[in-house]
Amino acid sequence: MKPAELTWAISKSLPELRKSERKVAEYILANLTDVIRMRIVDLAEKAEVSEPTVVRFCRAVGCDGFQDFKMSLAQQLASSPSYGQIAVTDKDSVAEYTFKVFDSTVDTLLKVRDALDLRMLDLAVKAICAANRVEFYGFGASAAVAFDGQHKFFRLQVSAAAYADPHLQNMSATFLSPGDVVIAISQSGRTTTLIKAMELVKKRGAIVIGIAPSGSPVARAATIPLTVDAKEDFQIYTPLSSRIAHLVLIDVLAIGIAQHKGSQLQEHLLEMQHGLEELRAPMDE
Repeated sequence: MKPAELTWAISKSLPELRKSERKVAEYILANLTDVIRMRIVDLAEKAEVSEPTVVRFCRAVGCDGFQDFKMSLAQQLASSPSYGQIAVTDKDSVAEYTFKVFDSTVDTLLKVRDALDLRMLDLAVKAICAANRVEFYGFGASAAVAFDGQHKFFRLQVSAAAYADPHLQNMSATFLSPGDVVIAISQSGRTTTLIKAMELVKKRGAIVIGIAPSGSPVARAATIPLTVDAKEDFQIYTPLSSRIAHLVLIDVLAIGIAQHKGSQLQEHLLEMQHGLEELRAPMDE
């Protein structure tokens, strides 16, 4: 197991663990930095379980034993020092989980920023600016990102649409022309209906920008992959940080488009801003 996947694997496995093993998992998530300095007898005592239970837990999350588990955990904490203060547990207070969600999002955004392929990002901006038509495809939480992208690009005078229905995505793909762009968004990177729509887009000669985890089928199917690796560490909760990372990446593309369009776009945005002011209530004196 890769060290960076260890705490994610612990959180994901919580619902399937035995009651005694879950006690080990919850103690570890709440005391990550302390655990790497513990002996197996110490952890068993703190979690109020037997030593064999600790060993079974380590194997349940993909490690060979307790020493292998501690080594993987130490490597993860070394590569992400803030994680020990971010992992959410069921016993957190309102203040604790609120700060952890914010800290986790900031931590994820910095990791995604540092891992972005700037060459691919530049290619994506140029392709969008040269396209006659830009379409966003996404399902579930990614659909919200797709519609946000449509809104932002519309403000930038880019002809754009967003589709969250597989039938509409396939219909959209058949009407695209060479040079048009589809931005396919997926948090898992494995949505089969999205991949099929992407293949249809490429058959029409259009460009597919894929926002998805690196190495995923969606990223591999994209003409221009923009990879976002954001592991969720919130147990059974819906994806949080990855969705925010996708939204920020859409913002980055929007800034690139605005920069490319230059002063003409600035005049349009000012005019639009004045028009929107008529729809807003006046500020209190």
